[in-house]
Amino acid sequence: MFVLAADRRPLMPCHPARARELLTRGRAVVHRRVPFSIRLKDRMRADSEVDGVQLRIDPGSKTTGLALTDEKTEICERGEAALVRRGLMTAEIRHRGAQIQLCMKRRAGYRSRRRSANLRYRAPRSNKRGRKEGWLAPSLRHRIDTTLSLASRFCRYAPVTEVHVESVAFDSRSMGAGKQGRGADHKIGAHAGTDTRAYLLSVWGRSCVYCGATGIPLNLDHVHPSSRGGSSRTSNLVPACVPCNQAKGNAPVAAFLAHRPERLAEIFARTRTPLRDTAVMNSTRRQLIEGLSALGPPVQAWPGSRTQRNRTAMGLEKTHTIDALAVGDLDCENGGRIVRVAARVLVVKATGRGSYARTTPDRYGFPRLRRVRIKQHFGYVTGDLVRATVPAGKWAGTWNGRITVRARGQHTLTSPTGRFNVSHRNLQLLQRGDGYAYETRQELVPPSSRKTG
Repeated sequence: MFVLAADRRPLMPCHPARARELLTRGRAVVHRRVPFSIRLKDRMRADSEVDGVQLRIDPGSKTTGLALTDEKTEICERGEAALVRRGLMTAEIRHRGAQIQLCMKRRAGYRSRRRSANLRYRAPRSNKRGRKEGWLAPSLRHRIDTTLSLASRFCRYAPVTEVHVESVAFDSRSMGAGKQGRGADHKIGAHAGTDTRAYLLSVWGRSCVYCGATGIPLNLDHVHPSSRGGSSRTSNLVPACVPCNQAKGNAPVAAFLAHRPERLAEIFARTRTPLRDTAVMNSTRRQLIEGLSALGPPVQAWPGSRTQRNRTAMGLEKTHTIDALAVGDLDCENGGRIVRVAARVLVVKATGRGSYARTTPDRYGFPRLRRVRIKQHFGYVTGDLVRATVPAGKWAGTWNGRITVRARGQHTLTSPTGRFNVSHRNLQLLQRGDGYAYETRQELVPPSSRKTG
């Protein structure tokens, strides 16, 4: 639990049992509900001993792990002094980059259709328009901003003295080819000197991959449909006859070939894993480190091989939060080890703060109805953390959760057990919405860990 002094400066985190004791005795008050933080009434930062903690980050395309740790010197089994690491708190950020990308593609589709159908004049935007240095797509910028947001919050509520982040550069050319490229082969690629269509026709024997027909015109079909997030990489394209291409449409290939499992297994064996997540990590790693450097504490970048070696030596499961705990230098050969893994993980899901759209469009992109411009109703906005006291009915009792506001005053409360409507008169505000939803989950703690908590 985070602990703040009376002057709102961070102190060393404490155990939940200690926080409950301080609150029961009246020595502290609740400063923030999520992440749970208390503020002492009778102690200043100058009167406390603060050793400092480290913030460790394992970035990911869909999920990012963060861990607060402290390191102390203990005597190992061989009688020598060794630096051991304890996990104080871990958090997992679930990004919504895929949702942002889907919304951007839908908006672009609306604009394109209005131009092509000549229903409304809108001059096409030039492809040569300038962009600022360091520009990233909104779905990529979101991953950096959410990580920096939670990292700055940890630095504000805990005495962070160092920031350790895993920085990995993936070789997408070798991963796309399925082997380690060398020399000219790595530079020019596997099908240099030919176009995509000719390359695919030669690889698949100038036949339809779905029915095996030959000697007929063939189209290029996306194995993973582009409407479902599939890329136009060569590894995601296959030749298909016109009837099969039209019959498949935007259906998943697993559903289209469910009656032919042998053919489906052959297609999966010859196609490769999409490199979307790899491109995300390569595009954001430098700007993430630059953003972390602006928080104040010194930042150190570590390779992913060091994280894997530390995690394997400790016998830990692979999750983003445990990888974050293993980021950095850990001298396992000389007695260095991880002696504590936090049993509970704070799951932070990015939900956003609503939409800027003034209207709800129809399937063609034209306004269907006008949205209400007022987002606050009866003192509450969507995303607020509240306590609901329901006097009677199926949901009688006291519930905590996030709400979705309604203009009529019957707000929708989302709790761990379900969703139900509750009147604004029975609500008590606990914390204003900040664009995130919070929950907890159990960590994969191995039996060999000496301490958990």
